Amino acid sequence: MPANLLLAAGAVTLVNLPFGYWRAGVRKFSASWFVAVHAPVALAVLVRLALHVPLAWRTLPVMVASFALGQWLGGRTRRRSVS
Repeated sequence: MPANLLLAAGAVTLVNLPFGYWRAGVRKFSASWFVAVHAPVALAVLVRLALHVPLAWRTLPVMVASFALGQWLGGRTRRRSVS
């Protein structure tokens, strides 16, 4: 796997952590929830473009997985800190 793709995946995961944390604390499908889920998409695209990672069939699963991982880890962090 190219180094730029791994770097982009790590950056996208880190960018999504606070958004996942926020998402876990709001009502599902509310306006805040939609912003918490969709706002980091633009940031993920910017990271991908800045690191010259092409949008291709071989890179898309990695980027989507890193996005989902960041959201999941952020939400998990919030649920663990609240309980």
